Amino acid sequence: MLDLRKLRYFLTVAEELHFGRAAIRLHLAQPPLTRHISALETALGFKLFDRTSRTVALTAQGRSFLPYARGVLEQVALAQVMADKLAAGTAGQLALGYASSIALSDLFSQAIQAFAQRFPDVQLTLVECASGNLGAQVADGRLDIGLSRLLPQRTDVQALSLGEERLVAAVSTDSPLANLAQISLAQLSAYPLILFPADYGSGLNQSIEALYRLHDRPLRRGPTGRQITSIIALVAAGQGVALVPECAQSLMNKGVTYRPMMELEACAQLLVLTRAETKNVLIDAFLTVLTEAPHTL
Repeated sequence: MLDLRKLRYFLTVAEELHFGRAAIRLHLAQPPLTRHISALETALGFKLFDRTSRTVALTAQGRSFLPYARGVLEQVALAQVMADKLAAGTAGQLALGYASSIALSDLFSQAIQAFAQRFPDVQLTLVECASGNLGAQVADGRLDIGLSRLLPQRTDVQALSLGEERLVAAVSTDSPLANLAQISLAQLSAYPLILFPADYGSGLNQSIEALYRLHDRPLRRGPTGRQITSIIALVAAGQGVALVPECAQSLMNKGVTYRPMMELEACAQLLVLTRAETKNVLIDAFLTVLTEAPHTL
């Protein structure tokens, strides 16, 4: 096993090519330094330096060994830097789960960008899944943070509200609804509504279904899509209408027109889920970035 301290001594002597100057740099007397270099040569099985009373020069083996010794010490230094960052909570891994409709929001992209700039040594893993599954994955540790539209029904997960996002109607450009400045739920309910699948656990579905119940409107179910992009594609194909978060308007599709809803209650919440009573510096850091980001969902 190579002694890191002796490797540092070797590197210093190799840089100075003078035992006296090297000893001064190392804050070490010259005789002990000479003994340490001799011990390293014995351990390696070859001479590192040719020494005379006047000169010190690297041997051929010493020159060949030098970059490897330097590389080891550089890696040790990098390892120490990373260890310090891990201890301080500025490096590591963070798994972030999110509902598909949230990924389109400005808040989502701004928070990820700000976090990556602030913590470049953190490996951020993004996992898309239904809101209904986010709570369980946060609870069992598969995810550190969940961005959901659905309040989890469990005590081991805590939820922080980041506010609500308005819902807009996505209608086919060929539909008479596309000619309206605003659309009421009464008008929208005359058309098949494209939702996520019933077994998908969508928080957006729950918000929409609650809106229809609140206004006592019949909900005609149309085709389903497992992602917000597939829902918009079905609207473009004339298969029905959809209620989507305002941020979905960034999905420009020549067959779709977006219109605001008249009902003030046409909203979907945005929640941040974390494990209850869990202390984690990186989680706290990401929550801080989220709360500092402009709340234009």
